Amino acid sequence: MMSAPKNINFKDDKKRSDTSPLGSPPDIPKLMPGGNYIKIGRDSAHSTCLLFAPPAEEVGVLAKYLQIFEKHGVNLLHIESRPSDKMPENYEFMVECAPSGNIGGALYDVKERSEYLKIISRDYKDNKDSVPWFPRRIRDLDRFANQILSYGAELDSDHPGFTDPVYRARRKYFADIAYNYRHGQKLPHVEYTQEETETWGKVFRQLTTLYPTHACKEHNHVFPLLVENCGYREDNIPQLEDISNFLKDCTGFMIRPVAGLLSSRDFLAGLAFRVFHSTQYIRHPSKPFYTPEPDVCHELLGHVPLFADPEFAQFSQEIGLASLGAPDDFIEKLATCFWFTVEFGLCRENGHLKAYGAGLLSSFGELQYSLSDQPEVRPFDPVKTSVQKYPITQYQPLYYVAESFEDSKEKMIKFAATIPRSFGVRYNAYTQSIEVLDSKPQIQRLVNNITAEMSVLVDALKKV
Repeated sequence: MMSAPKNINFKDDKKRSDTSPLGSPPDIPKLMPGGNYIKIGRDSAHSTCLLFAPPAEEVGVLAKYLQIFEKHGVNLLHIESRPSDKMPENYEFMVECAPSGNIGGALYDVKERSEYLKIISRDYKDNKDSVPWFPRRIRDLDRFANQILSYGAELDSDHPGFTDPVYRARRKYFADIAYNYRHGQKLPHVEYTQEETETWGKVFRQLTTLYPTHACKEHNHVFPLLVENCGYREDNIPQLEDISNFLKDCTGFMIRPVAGLLSSRDFLAGLAFRVFHSTQYIRHPSKPFYTPEPDVCHELLGHVPLFADPEFAQFSQEIGLASLGAPDDFIEKLATCFWFTVEFGLCRENGHLKAYGAGLLSSFGELQYSLSDQPEVRPFDPVKTSVQKYPITQYQPLYYVAESFEDSKEKMIKFAATIPRSFGVRYNAYTQSIEVLDSKPQIQRLVNNITAEMSVLVDALKKV
């Protein structure tokens, strides 16, 4: 759940006033425990993926490669063969190596026998020829969904629910549901308690009084549609399945439940596939207008409406695509851009400032403050915005203003071009996969696709 970059949380009762289980329901099967039971395993962050192609099609060539890994004592967790994007007449192998044996020796031997070799690893700093691992297919999100920084049931001592055993048990129930979720499954339905629904209602009623005058026109256009189609009411907490289906119809965005805090890299990678990792739990009832972390009020009232807007959805995805394979320092810069836009962004509308950031649209106090004459405002510029420091326990002293989502998207695309990586990336919506562009045949196919799209555009213009 990095509704903001997930190394960030929302704290402070007065400064960040966010007006901004007792058992599984009978239709949910018994869950495997998560939390403290997370162990290094198949989806470990320490595995290394190799992508390589043999020089020519040859009977038994895979067996020869396997002998290399056996020779160097390297265990393989996954083996996959597929057509080569770089060499259409050939094929390639993708193998996932466990952190064991002499991987360096195996790499040398594989490289000597291959047309090309690419190393994709979480521990990429140990090898100058490797790049950070990133998901290539949407189901790959399962590989890091549980590589969380902290579990949803693990509360800090200053959390309002820290000493409440009933609330902590409920939080673990929500976290375990998300921990066991896998791509392709129906999103889990949650029966919220009366107390949880009442907390939601207090936040809902207060925020909706400000939206008509403080929220951007895109948010105000979508919100009534969420009321009509997704059960947004003060007496009902909407279900992620209903919301995800609605977003898919609007922009192709999808919701995925998350069990705890994701790293910035992992959360942004989800956006590249138009997947938003969302919490399902709600803040403690003792302080309905305060939360030390993003909860279901923040996610559904702040984030969801804008993901139904095509231009905003494209802008969000551009940040995600820019993060794939990027060095750590650029991940920090992209996460900062995310903070000042998707979380706390302002936009200009008919000469007036309006809010579009989720941190503002889910906080009654800061929503009012952000449009007052107290904070400083500057034009959004990724180069400058990406290095701006910001507080996380108080209202923002500085906000960045977008002239339009289209303008912000174009600026992000230009900024992404400065990221040092030896390849380009493109999202294929048909296969829900990331295409890595680093060879002439791939570029030629992309040019052919663009040419076909241009023909459609020209034909349509002739008919208008």
